[in-house]
Amino acid sequence: MRVAIVTESFLPQVNGVTNSVLRVVEHLHGRGHDTLVVAPGTAGPDRYLHAPVRRVRAVDLPVISTLPIGVPSPKVHAALAEFGPDVVHLASPFVLGAAGLRSARRLGVPAVAVYQTDVAGFAAAYGLKHGARAAWRWIRRLHSAADRTLAPSLASVRALTEHGVPRVYHWARGVDTDRFAPRHADPALRAGLAPRGELLVGYVGRLAPEKQVHRLATLHGLPGVRVVVVGDGPEEPTLRRLLPDAAFLGFRTGAELAAAYASLDVFVHTGPHETFCQAAQEAMASGLPVLAPDAGGPRDLVESGRTGFLLEPHDDERFAGELRSTVSLLADRALRGRIGAAARASVRTRTWPAVCDELLGHYDQVSGALLAA
Repeated sequence: MRVAIVTESFLPQVNGVTNSVLRVVEHLHGRGHDTLVVAPGTAGPDRYLHAPVRRVRAVDLPVISTLPIGVPSPKVHAALAEFGPDVVHLASPFVLGAAGLRSARRLGVPAVAVYQTDVAGFAAAYGLKHGARAAWRWIRRLHSAADRTLAPSLASVRALTEHGVPRVYHWARGVDTDRFAPRHADPALRAGLAPRGELLVGYVGRLAPEKQVHRLATLHGLPGVRVVVVGDGPEEPTLRRLLPDAAFLGFRTGAELAAAYASLDVFVHTGPHETFCQAAQEAMASGLPVLAPDAGGPRDLVESGRTGFLLEPHDDERFAGELRSTVSLLADRALRGRIGAAARASVRTRTWPAVCDELLGHYDQVSGALLAA
């Protein structure tokens, strides 16, 4: 099979969309399928494994400058036409993905749209007036034109369906339970972060408005607790002022990221606009209790009281109170250990090979439906 992936984000940008695309390319490579990646930005590699990467120009939005947006151009169709795909995979389509969809239609090949970014929620978080309604109109128009849409959580399936998007299927995300595991805890790192045996409560992800990391400020001054922040982004200066005693470890990947997760005691995700929340799943694989808003993707991942706790998603004051009380509860080492063990057990079978084989099934089904027509 020949698969063309048109993605809104790719290396050197590292985020959930990029990581998912990388895992898909790796799986296609391992299964012997030919792959092309069309991605925004002139920086970054021109090949990943067997897959050539065709680049288009990208621009920064005035408000969200850390996420370059690919500019649709004739290069998209030229790249796809030259490659001759059997199916076009649209990774979190919005702008560049729309061009990929138009090209698929011109070429007469099926398109699978993978919904991954809550653009409507992001618009609200950035204070864009009427942005959420406009985003949903565009999402409905775009995804309705695809042969099927794959959504990462049941909440996302429901939201898309309620907004009039047809042919929506559930496709979750995998996690590498060898890379993310309790055994990767770094005693030296722990000793440096918690010299007096503090409870390490951590966040991993982009430091951007939609993540609402400022909510961790409620833990400032809580006895016996130290906040650890892993990641970077435009909110970092503000967060450093709000959390003067927190440890900011910066952006980490690979073994350093795995060690950072495993060296924590509790993981907190703060933002309510996650279609899946891969960071929460990586934390669970690392044996951590996960605290997250009772909204979106975390609802699929966290069984409240058994693998973590779901908190009030939108009211900041209630979220703060629930976060403080739950962190205090998890100061109990035995309870924390039981919940962390249950969290890891709950994701042991959610491997990338398993979910990518499921994706190949979707490719086959849309290709077969096109041939039958």
